[in-house]
Parts: sequence; C-alpha cells; structure tokens
Amino acid sequence: MSILLLVLLVAGLRLNTFIAFLVVCLFMGLALRMDIHTITQSITTGIGKTLGGLVSIIVFGSMLGKLVAESGAAQRIANGLMHLFGRKYIQWSLMLTGFIVGIPLFYNIGFVLMVPLIFTVAARTKLPAVYLGIPMLASLSVTHGYLPPHPSPTALVGAFGANMGMTLMYGLIVAIPAIIAAGPIFSRFLRGYKQEPAALFHIEPIPDEKLPGMAESLFAALLPVILLAGTTIIKLVGHGVWVKIADWLGDPIIVMLIAVLNGIYLLGLKRGLSMKTVMKSLDESIKDVSPIILIIGGSGALTQMLMDSKVSDIIAQGMMSTHMNPLLLAWSLAALVRVAVGSATIAGLTTAAMLGPMVGTLGVNPCLMVLATGAGSLMFSHVNDGGFWLFKEYFNLSVKDTFKTWSVMETIVSVVGLIGCLILSIFVH
Repeated sequence: MSILLLVLLVAGLRLNTFIAFLVVCLFMGLALRMDIHTITQSITTGIGKTLGGLVSIIVFGSMLGKLVAESGAAQRIANGLMHLFGRKYIQWSLMLTGFIVGIPLFYNIGFVLMVPLIFTVAARTKLPAVYLGIPMLASLSVTHGYLPPHPSPTALVGAFGANMGMTLMYGLIVAIPAIIAAGPIFSRFLRGYKQEPAALFHIEPIPDEKLPGMAESLFAALLPVILLAGTTIIKLVGHGVWVKIADWLGDPIIVMLIAVLNGIYLLGLKRGLSMKTVMKSLDESIKDVSPIILIIGGSGALTQMLMDSKVSDIIAQGMMSTHMNPLLLAWSLAALVRVAVGSATIAGLTTAAMLGPMVGTLGVNPCLMVLATGAGSLMFSHVNDGGFWLFKEYFNLSVKDTFKTWSVMETIVSVVGLIGCLILSIFVH
C-alpha cells in the first residue's frame, strides 16, 4: 500500500520526490500505530545512514563530470575515436564515446553534451541522426543505470551490501552485450528515420586547438574505473602490503577524490585556467546533484521505516514463498516502479528499500542484485520519463516514433541486462 501511495504521489500528483518519500514514511508508521517520535527517529536515522557514505562520492562524481564536460575532454575523445574507427564504423566510435564519457557524467548532462556532437557527425556523414544517436545514448543509459560511481548504482551498492569494485567489474561484463544489442544491432532498423534534428539544439563545438589532449582526456574520464578495477584485482590476487595499499586506494571516496584532484590539474590548471575559475565550475556542479541527493536520502528513510516497523520481515517471508529467482524479482520490482513513476533512480532505490534488508537471506551475490535492479530501473521509458521527451524534442520525432526508437532501445538495454545477470549468476555466487 505504501509503495502504491508513493507511485500516486510522484506520478499522479507530481509531488516532490523527497517530500513524497517522507509522506509515505509517515503514512506507514501511523498505519502501523507507531509512536510519532519513533517514526521521525527512523526517518532521521535512515537519511543519515544512507547519505553518510554517499554524499562525498556523488558530489565528487558531479565535479568530475563537470570538468570532463566543460574542458572539451568528451569532444576530444569523440574526435579521436571517430578518426580511429573511420566512417564505416562510425556508430561504434560514438557508442564507445558514450560509454567512456558516460562513466563520469550524469545522464542528463551527458545527453545534453553529446547530442549536439551526434548532430554534427550526422551533418558531416549524411547519415540519419537517430541511426547515429541510439548507440551513444544506449551507452549513456547503461552507465547511468548499472555502473558506479553514478548515484543510483552507488546507492544500490550500499543498500545491498555489495562491493563497489566487484560491482563495477561485473557491470562492465553485463553492460557490453546490452549496449551492443540496443546500439549498433537495433539501430540497423532505424535508417529510415531521416528527420532533421531540431535546429535549436545545434551547438558550436570547441576549436580543436583549445581541447585537452587525447591521453589526458581518457585518463581523466576513466581514472575512477582504473582505480576501482585495478585495486579490486590486486586484492583478489595480491598479498601483504599490496593488499593494504589497494584496500586504501580502492575506497570509493578516495577513488573519487583522487579522480577530481587529477581532473582539476589535467583539465583545468594545466590548460591555463585559474584556480578560481575551476573552483567556480565545481561549485556549480553541486547544483546538478542536489535533487538526486534528496531522493536518495528519502529512499533511505523508507528503508529504515521498513526495517524498524518489521514490515521488511513480512515482505521477506512473502518473497521467499514465491520461490522466484531473486535477480528476476529485483528486476521485476524495479521495472514495475520504473514504468509507473518514470524515474530510473526512484525505481532502483524503491526496490532496494524493499529487498535490501533481506538480501543476505536470498542466496545471491549482492553485486548481481545491484545490476539486476539497475537493469530493471531502465525498463520501457515512456511519457512519464523526462528522457523520453528529451529524445523526442532533440531528434524532432513524433510521440509514436519516439516509442518505436527510444522506448524500444531502453527496453532492450533492460532485458539484455537481466539476461546477462542471470547467466553471470551461474558462475558467481
């Protein structure tokens, strides 16, 4: 009942998501005849526990994304990959660009940043913008839904008690087939969409002489992945002092701090920008994530209420009696909330609130639970999702054509991601 109320408040009444989470918590507590002070204590504890370890990571991620976006590093990466792959494999270069750039960039920022590049390439090659754009946007969507340090996967790692480095490594394995299926393979059927993109969204690219170098751009964008994956491998195969060093350097907060400091130098100070200018840009980046931080905090309050009210135990018993595969269960719940509410972040976090407290009893790798939930949270984007309208307006499509392109792409990403998790669960316990 509480989850239905959440859907009604967010999707029906368009209430602010953070406020909606708190209203649902109050409703749940009062319905269960909990003392008001106990309810507010649960809310406060849930917000604090959830945000305590996440705020730094999310803010650092936003800062790194801002540096990559404004410095032109993303444009340099795209130019270099297109030159490397050539016109014949132009889609693959754009897909890989979206994947690399999508790791540090939040989805909406990555979308707005990369779509003008797609239009520029479409004008040069005389290929349809939709045909070129879907592979890149599939990459952005997958990194947003599956991979830390993006806010939702990062929060899911905490909720399910997963290891961030291992989640990233498994996520890369699952992400590759999902992106290829939804990108270059699916887009083969989209050559007939020859609509001219909306002229309003054409942006002049930064001149090449003002762009950072290719090596610097790649290193700055991928440093979080390099550190998380590298230290995870060292901890698996190393021993002694190397494991201790890897354990320290692999802490997500340390990883993101190093990545931001590296970005400040490589993409800012080294290019002649003043410290004041760089810091102003980083200050502005925090505004981009403040709504996400509140949503994550609200989901933490709901999680704590489910635990303190013992509702999570009832849910656990009900889930166990269904005998459904836990990964399929997580994916299905996230997909249902996604279709109802429209937000991938809310879908993932609401699912984690229900399943997180019982993940230890489900007999499944928590890293795969993160990925299955993330995949489900991307299912069938439609008219209640802001991304649906962004794609429609930028690519100048009708609502019907947006369903046939964007919505199908998101569905493929979600379903292939679930299949990848199920296959991986055979080998990972």
